[in-house]
Amino acid sequence: MDSRICDMLGIEFPLVAFTHCRDVVVEVSKAGGFGVLGAAGLTPEQLEIELNWIDAHINDMPYGLDLIIPNKFAGKGETPTPEEMLAKLPEEHKKFANDILRANGIDPGEPDQQFLAQRIRRSHNLTLEGAIAHMDVAFAHPIKLIANALGVPPREMLERGRQHGVKVAALVGAKSHAINQVQAGVDLLVVVGGEAGGHCGGVSTMVLVPEIFEAIQDVGDIPILAAGGIVTGRQMAACMAMGASGVWTGSVWLTTTEAETAPVVKEKMLAASSSDTVRSRSRTGKHSRQLRSPWTDAWEQEGAPEPLAMPLQGMISEPALDKVHKLSEGGHKGAQDLATYWVGQGVGLMNASQSVRNVVYDFKQDFIDAYERLAKAVGAES
Repeated sequence: MDSRICDMLGIEFPLVAFTHCRDVVVEVSKAGGFGVLGAAGLTPEQLEIELNWIDAHINDMPYGLDLIIPNKFAGKGETPTPEEMLAKLPEEHKKFANDILRANGIDPGEPDQQFLAQRIRRSHNLTLEGAIAHMDVAFAHPIKLIANALGVPPREMLERGRQHGVKVAALVGAKSHAINQVQAGVDLLVVVGGEAGGHCGGVSTMVLVPEIFEAIQDVGDIPILAAGGIVTGRQMAACMAMGASGVWTGSVWLTTTEAETAPVVKEKMLAASSSDTVRSRSRTGKHSRQLRSPWTDAWEQEGAPEPLAMPLQGMISEPALDKVHKLSEGGHKGAQDLATYWVGQGVGLMNASQSVRNVVYDFKQDFIDAYERLAKAVGAES
């Protein structure tokens, strides 16, 4: 396809797939798209294992990596001990999370100290030092793209990207953020509308893509990937008509047969409508869209404590949701009700589990069908 993204990344079809599952990365890239591995939750050692596996199975097709290096978070610039981090968690928030579990028939018990220790170590990934450790691993592999999901990429990422011939992307949810990113020197923008799963802003993809496309023309004409609720080829065609050079997708891969999504959550996604998601700070401390459940409802109710800043809120939510996940897989009804995961509003169009390759092929055919409908509408069909 004649697309700036295809030319930039060396791919056949400008469909970029963000995922935490290495199998999905490989299958998307082998089908003509571009897989991106989310690495924020991995240690450098785990990342090395994942990238080695991808390199061994991807048949030299291109792929990329996504990190989270926020410009702002609680304790940035500090190096607290695990004990100091735990001391920052208010008793009110810990009690509130435990009360949600009890209301759904789950004994919160004592905190899993090993799990908490892992969460605290993961918070180090948000720091520049943690990001550099990930970059040391990443740039030793044949990645073609590295993305920062929250804020302007650090100078080290931009410089090392240029040194290694790796394109640097940034995710944005507002016009002002996009202008800042272009001025900082990123190679492409991922414009994330409020329909997106995970961290997102409040402006819809339909509005945000053309707004940013116009705004950056006088600053630096770099390509745009549209993101947010995009799970079909016809949505992709619409975004490209608005100025995008391709799309960045995430939710649509969660229900594929290769995805590592928990079966209970996958079933809830397949049954969900577009109104069964909520944009909430209750999981990470920053606004992120996820499946609505009694867990998210509780944090939105009147009288609920204000979610803590990142990464502290995750130290409240993740131990509880880890317990929910384990119990739900064992058939605990209350845990199954509470189970949630990040997913966009496009979940209402995700009604069947199929292979990654079939999803890519469906995107291609749906895109062609949409293009032909538009061509016919303006009398331009061949």
